[in-house]
Amino acid sequence: MSDPIVILTEEPLGADDRVNIERLVDGTDSRLLVLVPANTERHLLVDFLENLSMLDVAKAFRELADRNPDAAAERAHADETLAASLAALAGLGSGVTGQVVEGKAVDSLVAKVRETGAGQAVVITRPHAVSDTFHTDWANKAQDQLGVPVLHLYAGSGFIGDS
Repeated sequence: MSDPIVILTEEPLGADDRVNIERLVDGTDSRLLVLVPANTERHLLVDFLENLSMLDVAKAFRELADRNPDAAAERAHADETLAASLAALAGLGSGVTGQVVEGKAVDSLVAKVRETGAGQAVVITRPHAVSDTFHTDWANKAQDQLGVPVLHLYAGSGFIGDS
């Protein structure tokens, strides 16, 4: 049996993501473990600049005003993201499992990779102009802590992040 692959995603995975993971698995019997954070770590200034860089001015100011998101709503969104992701990856490798994780997303990824002896990790996010530019994104943070390859993919596309 091949080493498991741990996947951290902030977005529900879809058909394009399945193709990317299918290429990664490439016919092996790797077990896939999907992690979805219950809450994404928010940094108000970075989020504000991120939204402005994407020309989403209304969202930038809306999120700036909403400093305390509803924990129950975030958890429900994470549960939906996990269910969609597991459905999208069904049948790949030797099975797909997943869980919603609490706390810092990168810490959860690092812990799961070490716990399972995973041979690699995959981080799937939407593009984050500020974090990606300054290499403070999840993939770069995980790469700094792990001795295994960390692939950074952008959700819904074939684009690879610079990690």
